[in-house]
Amino acid sequence: MTTPPSGPQQLPMSPQAPGSQRPPMSPQDRAKLEAMKRSWEQRRNIKTRLDKIRYKIAVYSGKGGVGKTTVAVNLAVMLAQQHQRVGLMDADIDCPNVVKAMKIEQRARYEDQEHRFIPAERWGVRVISTGFFQEKEDEAIIFRGPMIHNTITQFLEMTDWGDLDYLVVDMPPGTSDAAITIMQTLPLDGFVIVATPQELAQIDALRSINMIKKLNMHPIGVVENFSGDIFGHGGGEAVAKHAEIPFLGRLEMRGDYRDTSKPTVLGSKHVHKEYEQLVNKIRAALEVPATA
Repeated sequence: MTTPPSGPQQLPMSPQAPGSQRPPMSPQDRAKLEAMKRSWEQRRNIKTRLDKIRYKIAVYSGKGGVGKTTVAVNLAVMLAQQHQRVGLMDADIDCPNVVKAMKIEQRARYEDQEHRFIPAERWGVRVISTGFFQEKEDEAIIFRGPMIHNTITQFLEMTDWGDLDYLVVDMPPGTSDAAITIMQTLPLDGFVIVATPQELAQIDALRSINMIKKLNMHPIGVVENFSGDIFGHGGGEAVAKHAEIPFLGRLEMRGDYRDTSKPTVLGSKHVHKEYEQLVNKIRAALEVPATA
């Protein structure tokens, strides 16, 4: 984790002759100084929040529609089933689906005096999402890149997670603004890459892995979703082999997922077993003794 500087950095000043008065700061320099102070405060606040979280993992793919949210939700709930303290951050700012997938009725709230978000909780998982702050579920969140960046930064800076063993981040698809903001701001311990058997999904999964590696971050491994007779199987394993990272297993396409009243790991013994194996591999990859 990068340690923030010990305090706001000062703008360089020209040497002054003894007894001379420093010229007044220009509006441009004053704005730069204020921006630097704010940036330092944000880094300090984010570090303070995240210091209480043991492991931070992202569920990611370069392609939408591969089931990242389903994997993230069931992964988080499975961790909670194993008596871990778990948080789930919906980082898909403009198309949030975690609130719906978790069937959360209680809303997260913002405490103005404390300048903090208090996550909602369901199934033993603490959750934050822009979905809590929409007036209507089908309302379009129309944000440009800077607004998405600011929202992600505010969630990281102001969400009071408390003490957590795991924070699971449901990443947005793609390799642009939102993903870059998270990777540069949140010191993640690893990424779970979601791939499906189709050829195009494999290409996009490889793109996301290449981005992770270029930013010197850690891909934990690849999980193949939607595996089975309809789309086939083996695509996720092929991606893992090509990228030279671990293959974490297959998640079969099952009719059990039609029951959306609760996360499927809580209602299907087959899905529960698949995610139990997946979670055990992820925990084994992260909870390595320091002497290993």
